[in-house]
Amino acid sequence: MNFVEKFFEQNREKVAKGQKLHWLASTFEAFESFSFVSNKTAKARGAHFRDAIDSKRAIIVVVIALIPALLFGMYNVGWQHFNSLGQVASVGFWEMFWYGFLKVLPMIIVSYVVGLFIEFMFAQIREEEVNEGYLVTGLLIPMIVPPTTPLWQLVLAVIFGTVIGKEVFGGTGMNFMNPALVARAFLFFAYPSQMSGDMVWICDMPDGVTGATPLGEMLAGAVLPMASVCDMICGFIPGSVGETSLIAILIGACILLFTGIASWRIMLSIFCGGAVMGIIFNLIGANEYMQMPFWYHFLLGGFAFGAVFMATDPVTAAHTNCGKYIYGFLIGIMAVLIRVVNPAYPEGMMLAILLMNVFAPLIDYYVVNANINRRKKRMVSATNTK
Repeated sequence: MNFVEKFFEQNREKVAKGQKLHWLASTFEAFESFSFVSNKTAKARGAHFRDAIDSKRAIIVVVIALIPALLFGMYNVGWQHFNSLGQVASVGFWEMFWYGFLKVLPMIIVSYVVGLFIEFMFAQIREEEVNEGYLVTGLLIPMIVPPTTPLWQLVLAVIFGTVIGKEVFGGTGMNFMNPALVARAFLFFAYPSQMSGDMVWICDMPDGVTGATPLGEMLAGAVLPMASVCDMICGFIPGSVGETSLIAILIGACILLFTGIASWRIMLSIFCGGAVMGIIFNLIGANEYMQMPFWYHFLLGGFAFGAVFMATDPVTAAHTNCGKYIYGFLIGIMAVLIRVVNPAYPEGMMLAILLMNVFAPLIDYYVVNANINRRKKRMVSATNTK
């Protein structure tokens, strides 16, 4: 790595302020910080903390946590394809994985190339450092869309999600909605026929075969999904690339919780909220969907993936401890409510998280004010007793 370090040392002055290539300073700094640990130290006066955890390390941990769901998603894309052809028994593991790999890899490449270009462009315009946040967003977007999504639609979604969902508000840390979910919402409303239905979840599906997801089957009036509970837990069901395997998602959740990157309060409260809403519908029991056991919602669609990777986004989620409970609980309630009551939106989790992203600052505001008022009352009470 000495030659790489030497390259940066020799060219650092060329992007300094006042030089011809100063307009590339943000790009130069981004590649340097990606290659080496920064040697900058805090210069501020007064007490402050030094910590080994910076944004780069946090982002890398999230990417690592996504890998199990991504790898299984690639395999499942191949498994669903060969299963639709009736060839699962005659095709090996690696052939299935390779088929899915070739389908998903172009989506990942397109997402990163387009999104990072926008990130670098806005960083140069603002003369700011390039933030590493898009390394997670660029991987999330391909994982929450059907494997049959046309690449040109993915390009439009990445542009919309990055620019409208984040950059117009000032970039990473200033956005109030999850950019990956903004991109997914754009695709859902702009191209609904490519984002829902029975024909979008299996690549190269033969004529006469339908690829309905378990959620689609329930909306169609099924008593229970055709897939077994074991298949839904393992992930052998049609769905978005990274959202089908509960096991792979739980592995990622363990990584995030063990490293302290994600909030267990949000994850736990989402499942509690979903359980409460599901039990209420079980008690009402007006149709087959309401009678479905509440815990099925955790296995279907993007509920688990959204609870672990999307709702826990530290920028767009609530920040107070009490607020995290409220925020997650309402996401769980809204996700199940939208699924059951509004058949136009069979997933529910995407809209529930985006809705609560908007209300997260308001939740924190009232939690903080409640704490202030409680302390004021304590002080008044203590003063009166003296």
